[in-house]
Amino acid sequence: MTFLERLERHKGGLIRLKTQLYWYDRERFDRSPGRVCLLLGARRHDSWEDPAHGLPDASGEHPFYLTAAYILLLIDGRVKWVGVAEGDVEWLANF
Repeated sequence: MTFLERLERHKGGLIRLKTQLYWYDRERFDRSPGRVCLLLGARRHDSWEDPAHGLPDASGEHPFYLTAAYILLLIDGRVKWVGVAEGDVEWLANF
């Protein structure tokens, strides 16, 4: 099963992000590793474009992008798209 398939099967479940989030609008990390979030959706990275804005985030040449996806999360009471690599996600409860 691929990373994207696992994400899709886990929709509606909880995940823990092992790393800090980098907020581009604030130009800083949030200093909150281990954040627990509700997974609402997942999207293939394709050309690694931001699904909310359609802006390229990086090139897809690096191996990181082979196991990366965008995930839609309920985070801090708001719904946000976040780019993650497979190693960033810990699977928790699935409802």
